[in-house]
Amino acid sequence: MIDVIVAGGGPTGMMLAGELRLHGLHPLVLEKEAEPTRHVRSLGLHVRSVEVMDQRGLLERFLALGQQYPLGGFFAGITKPRPERLDTAHPYVLGIPQPVTERLLTEHAIELGVEIRRGCELVGLSQDEDGVTVELADGTQLRSRYLVGCDGGRSTVRKLLGVGFPGEPTRVESLLGEMEVAASPEALAAVVAEVRETHKGFGAGPSGDGVYRVVVPAEGVAEDRSVPPTLEEFKQQLRVFAGTDFGVHSPRWLSRFGDATRLAERYRVGRVLLAGDAAHVHPPMGGQGLNLGVQDAFNLGWKLAAEVNGWAPEGLLDSYHTERHPVAADVLNNTRVQSELMSTEPGPQAVRRLLSELMDFEEVNRYLTEKITAIGIRYDLGEGHELLGRRLRDIGLKPGRLYELMRGGRGLLLDQTGRLSVAGWADRVDHVVDVSEELDVPAVLLRPDGYMAWVGEDQQDLLGQLPRWFGAAVS
Repeated sequence: MIDVIVAGGGPTGMMLAGELRLHGLHPLVLEKEAEPTRHVRSLGLHVRSVEVMDQRGLLERFLALGQQYPLGGFFAGITKPRPERLDTAHPYVLGIPQPVTERLLTEHAIELGVEIRRGCELVGLSQDEDGVTVELADGTQLRSRYLVGCDGGRSTVRKLLGVGFPGEPTRVESLLGEMEVAASPEALAAVVAEVRETHKGFGAGPSGDGVYRVVVPAEGVAEDRSVPPTLEEFKQQLRVFAGTDFGVHSPRWLSRFGDATRLAERYRVGRVLLAGDAAHVHPPMGGQGLNLGVQDAFNLGWKLAAEVNGWAPEGLLDSYHTERHPVAADVLNNTRVQSELMSTEPGPQAVRRLLSELMDFEEVNRYLTEKITAIGIRYDLGEGHELLGRRLRDIGLKPGRLYELMRGGRGLLLDQTGRLSVAGWADRVDHVVDVSEELDVPAVLLRPDGYMAWVGEDQQDLLGQLPRWFGAAVS
């Protein structure tokens, strides 16, 4: 009996597998593709995902292969200065191509002992009270306690479950690929800048080794969107929008993407769960897709591990849907807004000009920046302190930085009073007694994903919250 089968070896699946292994489980990743993808769908990590990598000790690897860019210009391409005193130790976006992110997370999972099987396509599933039976394309059957579908927007797992995926189909399609160009960098940049004055969905920029990443609106929506476009299609659309095809040639890969916006009705059906694009798809505005999936995995990992390990309190696993479904709904909402603001029609352009004026107000700029970077998320954990349900930024402590102390994936009580105790939960929660000028509350109880589950200084009050997140005390 396998602990958890993870269907899909992209960034979400690999992040989840690593989290499960960190908590002592033995997950199996099934990936239908024989080789990792070279397609660069995502270009970087936003603040919250950078923090997630820091909390797991992976950030140095990412920083070594990425490039830090200033925050700004992520909401419908409206560029404003970064808000002052943003609540994070990482006020930047990390430019790093999706294949590199996937490779680093895969290496991390393998280091932890995760088993990965490539060229294995899931084609059937059934579940009972004790587990899930998975059928592969070659007729093999596997048995696991849980199954998580991280298998993308066309998720086989979601379809086999019969989970509804309501929303809007693709109405506007774009072509995306990497290729070489004959035009000079200066001439290309000048034309792209001119076209983007009116068409924000157009772009062409260097991605290294003399290769350019090109995105251009398509003529229509292809009947079969799984079929890659041809180089001739690219040339034709480039001539339509730019008046030239820049002499593009020698494509590395070509693909198409649409603006479909859909959200799974449920993230859990019994012992089967959904994460990443299998649970939500949306236009790429703001670069939130990969980040949303990685953060799904970060939320789910410790909860699913607690369930398998036998100490999860009632309702903990269901809180994955309760917390992450509204977050995805908000991302779908803001990408719909951004899509409208990218339109060349007079009405949306008027709204865009007005929003640009509003973003000159610090509060508006901060609100939208925190939304796109996901540091503004607050899970609804009930009545209580204003910090309840928010993640805590990295802060300095005597034993080391806070995020350095969270790399084991355990809960943590950060106690500035020195009077509190986690006796009975010491196998699941670390207790750090320290005073930090960066924390202006007596004590906080952090979940393994870094969100504040309790804020206060009363021991009895703390004892009321520990079982809610970390199960029964062990005498």
